[in-house]
Amino acid sequence: MTYLETVAQFYSEVAQTPQAGLCCVQSSPLQLPGLQIPCQMRAMNYGCGTTVHPTELRDQPTVLYVGVGGGLEALQFAYFSRRTGAVIAVEPVAAMAAVAKENLKIAAEHNPWFDTSFVEICPGDAFNLPIADGCVDIVAQNCLFNIFEPEDLTRALKEAYRVLKPGGRLQMSDPIATRPIPAHLQQNEQLRAMCLSGALTYQEYIQHIIDVGFGQIEIRARRPYRLLDTQTYNLPTSLLLESLDSVSFKVEIPEDGACVFTGKTAIYAGPEGFFDDCVGHVLQRGTPAVVCDKTAAKLAALKPSEILITDSTWHYSGGGCC
Repeated sequence: MTYLETVAQFYSEVAQTPQAGLCCVQSSPLQLPGLQIPCQMRAMNYGCGTTVHPTELRDQPTVLYVGVGGGLEALQFAYFSRRTGAVIAVEPVAAMAAVAKENLKIAAEHNPWFDTSFVEICPGDAFNLPIADGCVDIVAQNCLFNIFEPEDLTRALKEAYRVLKPGGRLQMSDPIATRPIPAHLQQNEQLRAMCLSGALTYQEYIQHIIDVGFGQIEIRARRPYRLLDTQTYNLPTSLLLESLDSVSFKVEIPEDGACVFTGKTAIYAGPEGFFDDCVGHVLQRGTPAVVCDKTAAKLAALKPSEILITDSTWHYSGGGCC
């Protein structure tokens, strides 16, 4: 049995018998006026963070959701795009798709604004999305891509890039590892299915996204997720996993490399009223300006005694000067 078959079997089982504690996030942190989430849907919130960021959801975008789970985030996306077919959910596990459809029917009973036609659940997988090129505004997945081995992760990211419109967004939440996960855990297919052993480091994860062509990446949140302890996982020292929420934009990669925003700011403290690097970045004296990590490094090198670069906050929601 391949690891993907193990994953499919595992999620078929948890679709029929929800497992509280499978992922650390058992209820959505996002509270929306007039949205009632059924208890069964909450119990099946198998994710490590959230991909639903309200600032990304203006103008009723068309959303492709990969791996519908219990349907919670599909319902949340539909909250912002209240029209037939606004959310297309691709689900390879038949049992999970069936349960999600039932959960959405229950949601319609509790939410007068919601119609089940807003969410279309169709068979398919992350490697062969049943969608034409360049036709969706957003592709989203929560705690799925971390399950894939590196080659399959690349395939999934390329498919997401293919179906996005120019300027479209890939919104993801996945576990990452604070150091490389040892081979004996990576090869454990059950742990991989449980989102505990397939995680890449932050640098590896971001580089995979850049390598398929995404020119701008914004980190929405980075927080502790799980601790792999020494006894249970046969490790010399405990290994912390973190959850990473990110939004990647289908824009061309600049000649000097992709822009990755992690919440860093640049603050000019020189003798003039402002500093202009002559390539688009103007810093007013004493005022923090959000910059991408690439620009932060360049500015620090230009004026090391006059420009302060603050640390990454691992949270960014726009407003930068890059």
